[in-house]
Amino acid sequence: MMTDCDRRCRLLVLLLAITAIFASSGAARAQTNDGSDLSIELVDPKVLRVCADPRNLPFSNDKGEGFENKLGELFAEKLQKKLEYMYFPQAVGFVRMTLGSHRCDVIMGFPQGDDLAQGTNPYYRTAYALVARQGSGLDEVASLGDARLKGKHIGIVAGTPPATNMTVNGLMVDAKSYPLMVDTRIDSSAEAMINDLTSGTIDAAILWGPMAGFYARKANPPLHVTPLVKETTGPRLVFRIGMGVRPADQNWKRQLNRLIQENQPAINKILLDFGVPLLDENDRPIGAETAKKSP
Repeated sequence: MMTDCDRRCRLLVLLLAITAIFASSGAARAQTNDGSDLSIELVDPKVLRVCADPRNLPFSNDKGEGFENKLGELFAEKLQKKLEYMYFPQAVGFVRMTLGSHRCDVIMGFPQGDDLAQGTNPYYRTAYALVARQGSGLDEVASLGDARLKGKHIGIVAGTPPATNMTVNGLMVDAKSYPLMVDTRIDSSAEAMINDLTSGTIDAAILWGPMAGFYARKANPPLHVTPLVKETTGPRLVFRIGMGVRPADQNWKRQLNRLIQENQPAINKILLDFGVPLLDENDRPIGAETAKKSP
């Protein structure tokens, strides 16, 4: 026969069990809210799976030589995860075939304002730049409205923002256009443009900042790079770059934001080592001595 004590003990055990269930549920919710539970969002929570182009230096390649590869290594170390890549040429369909197909979890370089994916906080700020030979007279040009560019053969990637600025300033008549969408496994508009510049086929080149800095350093002799931050006509040519994740991956985004904030000096050093012309919020260059500043 069950005594009152037995009943009270069983009731206590039941209440403790119920309390434990609610506590566990609350802890799970807290874990999800603080961004530590990524099991639903990531392909494999134990692996940092990066969406990348196999041949698109200075950003990435399948040998791990790009600055986005180095950023992936940095983040994998901080997250204590294994690093893996899903490689696909960065052309039409790149986001859909990689991030959108759940074959990887982050695009390491993603412009702020692009709606193809959800962006993290930016980790660098840079601009399109004019590349010219040292001593050519164009290495001091800081704006596409400069009269010294009139009549010059200038390389431009078709469809990029500075093409509009060149049109406004009457520079497209003598320009040489290079394709925007190429299969990076077999072609590179940036590399072709720099080769034409060093050979004298064109007088100057306009490239996205990271490409300008990277290829200018590789040239022999090195070329001069001027970020185009003084434009008065056409669109602004300065952009903030973060990382791209799926729209639903809120915890993952928060974790990446924390990593960016905590590791900004190391991120800046990687970018500067690749010649990326970093800019602060006042369009002033960030060098090695000021690399600890956030973008």
